[in-house]
Amino acid sequence: MAITLAEEIMLLSLDDESGSAKQRQAAGWAVSGGILLELVLAGRVSVAGKHLELTDTTPTGDQLLDSRTALIETWLRGRKKRRVTEWLTKDQAKAVGAALESLCKRGVVVEEKHKALGVFPIRRYPETDGAVEAELRERLRAVVLGGAEPDTRTAGLIALIHSAKLHRMAFPDSPRKQVAARMAEVAAGQWAAESVRAAIRDMQAAMVAITVVTAATAGS
Repeated sequence: MAITLAEEIMLLSLDDESGSAKQRQAAGWAVSGGILLELVLAGRVSVAGKHLELTDTTPTGDQLLDSRTALIETWLRGRKKRRVTEWLTKDQAKAVGAALESLCKRGVVVEEKHKALGVFPIRRYPETDGAVEAELRERLRAVVLGGAEPDTRTAGLIALIHSAKLHRMAFPDSPRKQVAARMAEVAAGQWAAESVRAAIRDMQAAMVAITVVTAATAGS
């Protein structure tokens, strides 16, 4: 089953036993970045320097991506471009819910609603099809731990995970320094057209800037 980069990141962030989301805030940045990268790869959005520009509103046929195209079009409100950091900040929390909804519609996970202490609503998303995540993790292992050459989508996924510092989420049982070093190498490699790699670098810079500010705010 072909799922989007955003859904792949979301799937990696779900606890295998409980179905609850781990590292939700950091995953949110990566999920939002994943949607943006998909739109770049589809030729719907361009990212240059600090700015995002909508270049084509033709539907891709994927509901998750097309809904974001519509939101970006509204957000720009006649302006040609705006800062990537503004969009990621605006979208990261909502992108998580959108990715989960899409995974539910695909039948990869199912939504379960509970109440903690009989009062506070809790949503969990256990997998109904573990084969999708198993294939995803094997693909990541082959590149990051096995040294295989990545395709464009896998390299983009690795770059996003690296940017959001979600190494442990993707490789819980592997040395972080080793994983991070290989992910950085992949992110900097010649795995796609320069325009796409430049877009990833720009999104990485935006995500790093946001996460640094977020961490500083949380610690103050």
